[in-house]
Amino acid sequence: MIRHIVFFTAKRADDVETIRRLLGRLGAIPQALAFEVAANARMDPIGEAADIVVYAEFADEAALAAWKAHPLYDETTQTVRPLRELRWSADFRSMLA
Repeated sequence: MIRHIVFFTAKRADDVETIRRLLGRLGAIPQALAFEVAANARMDPIGEAADIVVYAEFADEAALAAWKAHPLYDETTQTVRPLRELRWSADFRSMLA
C-alpha cells in the first residue's frame, strides 16, 4: 500500500477554505482507496506551518500514478497552484494494511 501525504500553505489566510474545498474534489478520482482533506488542527506546539493536509491511500504505485494522470487531478492542481504558497509531499510504502 502507498500512503500519499501532502501539506499546503496558503498565500492568504482567506484562501485556506477555498483550497481545502478544491482539493476535496480529488476524492472523486476512483484509484484512491482512502482520501481525506482537512485544515491543520494546529495541535503541535513545535510545528504548525501547514494550513491544509491531504491524505490518500493507494493499492500500489500504478494506482497513484493513474490517480495523478486523471484529468480532474490536473484541473484541480492548476486551480489550486496560484492560491498556495508552499507544498510538501511524501509517498511511502506502508506495511500496515
